[in-house]
Amino acid sequence: MTKDELVAKLRDIEWEDFEVKEAKSELPKTIWETVSAFSNTSGGWIVLGLKQSGKTFEIQGVENIEKLEQDFLTTLRSEKFNQRLAVTSKSYDIDGKRLLAFYVPEVEMKPVYYNNPANTFIRMGSGDQRATEGEIRAMFRDQSFGKKTEEIIPESGIEMLNLNTLRSYRYALSQTSNLLEYRDVDDVEFCEHVNITNKGLLTYAGLLMFGKAPYVLRYVPTFCVDYIEIPAPTIQEAEVRYTYRIPEQENIWEAVQIILRRFRTLVDAPIHIKDDGFATTDESQYNVLREALANMVMHCDHFDSMRSCIRVYTDHIEFMNGGCFPLPVKDIIGKVYSKLRNPTLAKLFRYVGIAENAGYGMNKLASWEKLTGTTPSITSDRTYATVSFPLKSAIQRKGETDNVGKNVGKDVGKNVGKDVGKNVGKDVGKNLSPRQLQILELVTENPEISIAEMAKIIGVTTRTIERETPKMDAILRHIGPKNGGHWEIIGNE
Repeated sequence: MTKDELVAKLRDIEWEDFEVKEAKSELPKTIWETVSAFSNTSGGWIVLGLKQSGKTFEIQGVENIEKLEQDFLTTLRSEKFNQRLAVTSKSYDIDGKRLLAFYVPEVEMKPVYYNNPANTFIRMGSGDQRATEGEIRAMFRDQSFGKKTEEIIPESGIEMLNLNTLRSYRYALSQTSNLLEYRDVDDVEFCEHVNITNKGLLTYAGLLMFGKAPYVLRYVPTFCVDYIEIPAPTIQEAEVRYTYRIPEQENIWEAVQIILRRFRTLVDAPIHIKDDGFATTDESQYNVLREALANMVMHCDHFDSMRSCIRVYTDHIEFMNGGCFPLPVKDIIGKVYSKLRNPTLAKLFRYVGIAENAGYGMNKLASWEKLTGTTPSITSDRTYATVSFPLKSAIQRKGETDNVGKNVGKDVGKNVGKDVGKNVGKDVGKNLSPRQLQILELVTENPEISIAEMAKIIGVTTRTIERETPKMDAILRHIGPKNGGHWEIIGNE
């Protein structure tokens, strides 16, 4: 900081990286709070020899500047602080009075505190504030950024996984060109290759992605991926708390599958008829939301008490999760970065095409403005991150089936059209009920899906599914035993 820069700062009391202390002949006690705050936030200057009076500063100067400098640096090298800090010092002469300044940089390994963790401070505006217990815990977890979910769980094994969920994932993987050499291996070998397990023991990532609920909640009691649709622009304006809320799911993969189906009802997906009569849809907006969901899960601090949640309002959709981004937002947008809190989760999403290659996801989120003419907003605080996308039009729901019939019909028409021909693809949205369209979509995505799994995803009883499927016998049939087998979509004979 030059002398001119210092004088400029003296004219503005709101600098977040600038703190003044009188300290005429000795170090003030509050100086250590500021050292902790700057270290834990974004760094800053501590200037001794200034008195703050309202909105102005009075230059008083310091006596025995060499002693103050020695006392300050000696304390930082002592055991008062939990780690050594690389602080630089500089002196100034203004109007014949001497000022002493120290630059305290932000550190990578947080928190920085003096005497005990309770004395952890953060910078809020132009002042120091004692960190909350939640903020301190988040700082400790961030010390192992990108490592916690890679750790193995002692005395664990593949039997703690929901194998139906794992097979659903492997079916999705089979629809891509990734990991071809592992298509036919058994579950044990597959899990080892993608780091779901490590030498037979589950990783936290594997448990979170595919685990059975009792084990997930035993080892990660804070686990939650919540999704709520709120019939108003804000919570305060809503006449009812919500019109839909996702039932609690066992693991990440189950929650993601349901949320992705809800996303299809939220955005435009224009249909284009090709020369051969088949329909294709433009899913660009849906793909952005899908990427946002993957980013939320990949960057979420799943060990934080803050619940990850997607809130769908009538004019915007908001993704909020515990855990900040690894870099300031301004350093992420428009640039390639690949520092992930949960690397294995990121790879699992990329393998099945739900997320972009490492480093490019945030750029895809920024494409929302080009697609819709509205600008998304991204914020990242010490304990949470939020990504918000404006919706071009309000979500209109006479009931849950209105949009399901309209939007799912488009998607099913496209997917089924590939299997049963142009005519069925054209008429399926018209001849089937919204619930039957949902069933057909699930079967199209996973022919081995069970009635119980369909009922859970749609949110009805198994009896309801058992009543609906016989009504669809003109286009859908089940091959094999009731507890097994697979579904087939009947084409033009």
